[in-house]
Formats: sequence, structure tokens, C-alpha cells
Amino acid sequence: MMKDLLFQYLRRFVHLSLEELSGLEQYAELRHFDKRIRLINIGEPEAYINFVVKGVLKKFFYGSRNKEIITQIAREGDLISSSVAFLSGSLSDYAVETFEPVSVVSFSRENLERIYKSNPKMERLGRLVITDWFLQKEHWEYNRIKLSPKQRFLSFVSNNPDLLLRVPQKSLASYLNIKPETFSRYKHLLAQKSSHSHLQKNKTVVQH
Repeated sequence: MMKDLLFQYLRRFVHLSLEELSGLEQYAELRHFDKRIRLINIGEPEAYINFVVKGVLKKFFYGSRNKEIITQIAREGDLISSSVAFLSGSLSDYAVETFEPVSVVSFSRENLERIYKSNPKMERLGRLVITDWFLQKEHWEYNRIKLSPKQRFLSFVSNNPDLLLRVPQKSLASYLNIKPETFSRYKHLLAQKSSHSHLQKNKTVVQH
């Protein structure tokens, strides 16, 4: 069941009984989107907070010369939304778009309010989830400023090797705030290092 991933995620914050999980399920919407589909456009109200159960998405706005500035890449197990618009009811400054076919479990603002009112534990759960979400965002923004481009690249690759294959290089460069040509150079050097390590390992095996 695709919603099992969501329930595993929520249980990181509070213990939920099967009855409580079943109660949550009635407020959840399972939505599917094809590749390169926008869940929300800039200037629209944000109706949902989305938990990714399959696929990869980006959150972005347009900078100078209509250049995409990607502020989030979300995959399985992540939350994505135009969060300020969702929480405040204002129009979105961001767009959210799929890189590949995506399935998300979505909660509307109205249904979240119903969930919070149903049980004090649910209100606490919502507060913990939102807090964790914003802490992750702040941690990433801090690292974007503190770490050098090469450090950002190596840290990202170390923690997200699969995204190198699932997300276009240009988009990864935007997310990491690295020039595309610099990103290519780092990727080439990493491939060379990996190839060298592989050869050294094989050489050692042969010598033994």
C-alpha cells in the first residue's frame, strides 16, 4: 500500500495506533501526475501539502532573465508544497513540477484542520512535522551559504547518489547554486576518481 510510506514517516514523530492511522487515511488524497506536470503555478493558491510516495519533483521560482532558481528537490519520503502560500493562504511565489511520473499523498488545508480537531495528538503531530520540515529547509539554506561549491556537490552526491541519474544536471546545478560548467567538472573529476579507485581495487585483487 502506497500510504504505508507516509505512515512510517509520521510514526517518526508520534506513535499512532492502527485506528488513528485509519482515521488519517480518510482525509488523504492519493494523486498521480505524469512527467513535467505542474502541481502548482506561480500566482496560484496552494491547496495541498504533499508527501511523495513515488517520483521526484522540484520547487522553483524565476530569477533574472527568466532563469529557474530551484529551492527544493523532493523524492520518496519527502514533503513538498509552496509552504508559505499553503500555511498563510496567500498566492504562491513558487511553482512545483515533476521530473518523472509522481504519486503523492496530499492533504488540503481544510482536511488538516479537521485532523487537528479530531485528536490533540494529531495537532501535536502536525506541529512536529511542520517544525522538522522547516528545520531541514533552514539547515540546507545554511549549508548553501557556508559550504563551498565543491563541498556542496560532494555532500549532495554522497547523500543522494540516485538523484544524479534521476534529475537533469542543469537542475541539480541550480539547486546546489553551482554553475553548470562547474558542476560538470566536479562530476567528471568524481567519475575519474571512482574509476581510479576501481582499477586500484582490481589491481590489489590480482596481486593477491
